[in-house]
Amino acid sequence: MDTLKNERDLNFPAKAQRLYNEDCDVRQLNPLQLAFIGDVVFEIFVREQLICCALCSVNNLHKKTVDRVCCKSQSIYSEKLIPILTQEELEIFRKGKNAHTKNIPKNASTHQYHNATGLEAVFGYLYLKGKIDRLREIFNFISNDI
Repeated sequence: MDTLKNERDLNFPAKAQRLYNEDCDVRQLNPLQLAFIGDVVFEIFVREQLICCALCSVNNLHKKTVDRVCCKSQSIYSEKLIPILTQEELEIFRKGKNAHTKNIPKNASTHQYHNATGLEAVFGYLYLKGKIDRLREIFNFISNDI
């Protein structure tokens, strides 16, 4: 197993970066725009974790992904994260949580939806700022529950 880990380390760059690596003034984006990209960033973390760790069919991978990226789950993760967020991240979370949205899913409460939006805003903010290592740290912290 250690040999595989070492081989993987050699095949991947030591420092990851954004996929579309153009400058983006994050300060110009509102919390819902941050949540828009953060939703995808969070989902790709979940999908990558599942594809690397779960030997199952694509259908089962999809079901497991949906279970982990839904509002209810993201709300639980966000409440767990609050104590380890920096002041800057807490501010983004608060803005995302308090953003006025018109569409709340039928399978989630308003509280859960707002918490999930806050979490997604933090993921979007950190991603667009290029803080990939911090994203990993946050995801690893909550992935014990995933």
